[in-house]
Amino acid sequence: MCVALPGLAISPPGGQLTGRGLDGYYRAGRRVLSRCQVRVAGREPLPVQSRLTSADRAHFVGTLRASPPGGPDPDVVVERIRTADGTERITLRSSAPRPMRLPVEVALGTDLADLGTIAAGATGPDLPASVHDSGLRWSASTGRSSVTATPPPTDSLASAGLLRWEVDLPAGGSATLELRARLDGTGPVRPAGRTATSPVAHARADGDDPRAEALLRTSIEDLRALLVRDPARPTDQHLAAGAPWRCGLAPAEALAAARMTLPLGTRLAAGTLRTLARTQVTARGPRYGMIPGPRRDAGPHLPPGCTGTEATLLFPVLLAEARRWGLPEGETEELLPTAERCLAWLTTIVDESAYLCDPQPGGPVRCETQAQAHRAALLGADLLDACGRPGSMGLRHWAQTLRTAFHTDFWIDDPSGGRPAAARLADGRPLPYLGAGAAHLLDTGLLGAGTVAPGLLDNVRTQHLARLLAGPALDSGWGLRGLGAEENGHNPFGHRSGAVRVHETAVAVAGLTAAGYEREAGSLLNGVLSAAAAFGYRLPEMYAGERRTDGGVPLPHPAACRPAATAAAAGVLLLTTLVGIRPDAPAGTVTLRPVRSAPLGEIGLTGLRVGGAPFSVRVSRLGLAMVEEAADGLQLGV
Repeated sequence: MCVALPGLAISPPGGQLTGRGLDGYYRAGRRVLSRCQVRVAGREPLPVQSRLTSADRAHFVGTLRASPPGGPDPDVVVERIRTADGTERITLRSSAPRPMRLPVEVALGTDLADLGTIAAGATGPDLPASVHDSGLRWSASTGRSSVTATPPPTDSLASAGLLRWEVDLPAGGSATLELRARLDGTGPVRPAGRTATSPVAHARADGDDPRAEALLRTSIEDLRALLVRDPARPTDQHLAAGAPWRCGLAPAEALAAARMTLPLGTRLAAGTLRTLARTQVTARGPRYGMIPGPRRDAGPHLPPGCTGTEATLLFPVLLAEARRWGLPEGETEELLPTAERCLAWLTTIVDESAYLCDPQPGGPVRCETQAQAHRAALLGADLLDACGRPGSMGLRHWAQTLRTAFHTDFWIDDPSGGRPAAARLADGRPLPYLGAGAAHLLDTGLLGAGTVAPGLLDNVRTQHLARLLAGPALDSGWGLRGLGAEENGHNPFGHRSGAVRVHETAVAVAGLTAAGYEREAGSLLNGVLSAAAAFGYRLPEMYAGERRTDGGVPLPHPAACRPAATAAAAGVLLLTTLVGIRPDAPAGTVTLRPVRSAPLGEIGLTGLRVGGAPFSVRVSRLGLAMVEEAADGLQLGV
């Protein structure tokens, strides 16, 4: 899968686009070309290799024997380079001892269907083609697409969708054809992430473990491939949730991914916040101040959750932390009224027991929602104080009330030390299921002077939770299961009932590290890195939570987006957690809290951004950190 939104190309391993399944080039969710089959001398090349060379480019190699019979060895290599912008370059390389003239045919076709229709299997036959310029064109009520060829074909047969060439191939030489597929009425694909002004910095990793370098490089490529512009303000960019299924704006995922990528700069956070600020409900009523979002499946034991709730709680958190990483004061002031409305919504929606209720009447009080609300209140109060705005005292008082109530209502005692409940039902009963969502209890957020906000759990219960997250019921060896292996309803492929979600595992690694549980964090980190290696370092948003075995590999989830914004951003969070950067750009300081156990040995990160300037840091095998590059005047805190 090649991605550079709004362009997308999905190919089978052999490279021949047959029109089956999802095969094809896409532009903004519309299939521009579904069939592109190459034949040389009447035969299809034998596939020998296929690989991604970057997030937006795939490389296919095939061979064939074109000379008169003389042995089994191939003498022509057919190389195809396919990019997400709709371009395909076909190169024939000869190793024959004499020149050859080879007929080359490319069979083309499309249905101009949208991705949703294709995924549902409801597409029709290929549309009839017509000869157009130096290629072919297809028309439908939904639009028109065309393919142009360089050099122009020797012959075109519209009824069969064929372009033909007679290629003169010198002895030991090569010849190249280029095809360009596009929707009529649109210009060339200009992906937001491929510009010189990309909001995602090109950071690099090096050190003892080569997996770190590969993961960071691929994560940044995938993040740039998923960048899209807001049509209302093209200078604002945000991340699409993932390809191929979710190429649009998903508010909660976009905010979560922008938060995890703050070490790569604050411009993505600013663009995401401005884009979502324009969607905020500003009409007076019960939803005043909310960032709208769709509902999301929550597994077998809970009704679907509201991602709008999650997004509304994340907005002030991202703004507060982006300011600590160096978001300019002018941009903070611009976005502050939206954050204040989010916080106002938070204070008006809580019930008499201090909990943030489910939007549906009679719905459960969810554990991870309370953790997110508690974090939003504390970081929101810190933001209001820093900007000289009122309201911080009320938020801190509510956070303390929530913390006290949570200790009483959400902790289920048992002989092993207890566990947090997944939710509290309408009748007050706790739901005693353990899943990866409990990791959000450790995600506390960054305050000033390198400190972190207190969480909902006390030290003793944090210790119990750390033990549970590292236990075999939740830790599959590849990351955290969405639902414990011993729980009723567990399904290793379940979206929220057993599959490993990379985002939640990264949140657990960061939270465990901040709480001082480095051994448990290191185990989860190494599990995800091993899974990343099995996936070519392009992590899907989720994969099966099967128990890891010697020599085994993680099983891909058939419905997972890959690349996915939160998974790619999680790669950044996992590696930057190792060096423990805690900036306070307004105060001109940065504190380092590296992982002392150095689970990956020595690691260096260069090209990060703190205070709008390059920042590089290295952690030795002894867990000692050293700043190698920083902005002038930035002081290292203690």
